[in-house]
Amino acid sequence: MSVPLSPAGIRSRITSLLPTRADLAQARRDPCRDLLAGLTVAVVALPLALGFGVSSGLGAEAGLATAVVAGALAAVFGGSHLQVSGPTGAMTVVLVPIVADHGPSGVLTVGLMAGVILVALALLRAGGSMRYVPAPVVEGFTLGIACVIGLQQVPNALGVPVPEGERVLVVAWRALEDFARDPGWASPALALAVAAVMLLGARWKPTVPFSILAVIAATVVVQVAGPDGVRPIGDLPAGLPAPSLAFLDAGALGGLLAPAVAVAALAALESLLSASVADGMTVGQRHDPDRELFGQGLANIAAPLFGGVPATGAIARTAVNVRSGATSKLASLAHAAVLAVIVFAAAPLVSRIPLAALAGVLLATAIRMVEAGSLRAMARATRSDALILVLTAVATLVLDLVQAVIIGLAVAGLLALRAVARQARLAPVPLDRGDHTEEEHELLAEHIVAYRIDGPLFFAAAHRFLLELTELADVRVVILRMSHVSVVDATGALVLKDVVAKLRRRGVVVMVSGIRPGHRRVLDSVGALELLRHEGREYATTPEAIGAARDHLERTGVLTTAPAPAREAP
Repeated sequence: MSVPLSPAGIRSRITSLLPTRADLAQARRDPCRDLLAGLTVAVVALPLALGFGVSSGLGAEAGLATAVVAGALAAVFGGSHLQVSGPTGAMTVVLVPIVADHGPSGVLTVGLMAGVILVALALLRAGGSMRYVPAPVVEGFTLGIACVIGLQQVPNALGVPVPEGERVLVVAWRALEDFARDPGWASPALALAVAAVMLLGARWKPTVPFSILAVIAATVVVQVAGPDGVRPIGDLPAGLPAPSLAFLDAGALGGLLAPAVAVAALAALESLLSASVADGMTVGQRHDPDRELFGQGLANIAAPLFGGVPATGAIARTAVNVRSGATSKLASLAHAAVLAVIVFAAAPLVSRIPLAALAGVLLATAIRMVEAGSLRAMARATRSDALILVLTAVATLVLDLVQAVIIGLAVAGLLALRAVARQARLAPVPLDRGDHTEEEHELLAEHIVAYRIDGPLFFAAAHRFLLELTELADVRVVILRMSHVSVVDATGALVLKDVVAKLRRRGVVVMVSGIRPGHRRVLDSVGALELLRHEGREYATTPEAIGAARDHLERTGVLTTAPAPAREAP
């Protein structure tokens, strides 16, 4: 459905995307349960927000600002009652090269522009397009992101400065080389210990927030033992900065448009995917994809004003929210409020957290993102699914996330077209419901062939079998039954026209029957039917066409004996 262009229509569309009384009523049903779920999510989200802020290149304070500001706005205006938003590893992957090319101000500008694009997508009702992304693309995308997040943590896990470089594989390799020249084992031990506690703890008691417990324990160990080479987060501001547009440079907007489109595409993809995951984990909850895009758009417009990085819906935090018993938007709003309190009251304590501990948290997060069972099932489904999964994962690791999704969608589309094209075939017309071999032989003796076109007649399928008709020998009439054609496009119609013209030049008469009304426009537009109409070669049924073919052959002297009448085709 298109968006009305009148001001009244636009106002109506915006109104339909705003929060409703039903949202408020749902938040009032079980507020204690939602508040407890929000507190649980905040405990899980704190180290992730800090870690993703550091990984993005803008610092831990940027991650916290994003979690607070974007988390609150996306909770209020989003289309999912259970979605939790904030900085994510997938977005960090996209932001690192933007920081390298345009600096922190470029990232803030890109986030603002991406937010505007997301709002525009919501107004255009583009949210439903998520259902067209194939599962192998999503699985390959997730696997690639997990690998990139893990490689991004190598420098901090080893306790070495982050080397220069745009590609994560290059940066990780250079970090390993730096560590080999001057190894220090305190940071790697700390990172591995935190990751191990999270992974083993999740198997033992999934409801316990082992991430925050591991980070607290690592911080205490570092403060007490004081091992060499372990770097802390560093000073954090005690509160959010005042909103400002000082970062905005109008002259740089053109050069940042492509990164902004990439960030908006990723935010839309990840947010709608996360909301769909939340729907699947509950009964009776269904998100509004357009409202979700609108909420994410507002969140990304506001977050840069406070120094935050672009945000998306976070699958891991959303899953924790659902498992903690959340029932409404109040839970994700409470998560943002708890993080805001931490920002204002505990900044000095948070600043002492070792970077190696955050690296351990993100390493464990990357490992937990990989669903081995889903990957095995996808790889075993079909060769096409396995190919799409592997290509998308490799492209995510080697190129970037948006290019990876484009490649995955393109390959999936080509393979789907090939599968559909293979369904198209040319088959002898079944003239009755029993043994029709005798009658087919009669037709062949009369120099007539009758074929039924099954399936699609479009660009990917038309050439494969229609051109075979031009090779028919000792045939005077070809009858094409088109009642079983599912779809016709311009290419298929042109090939059909070309076949008819070539057969006519050889003196072969072509007749068609059973053309569907919905296909006439395409066939007429390229002149395919014009070759048949002026000679009266189009018929409603196949028996009529066979009878006309026999009459034609009798008039031309090819058929000298009167054959038995054709039986009705099914």
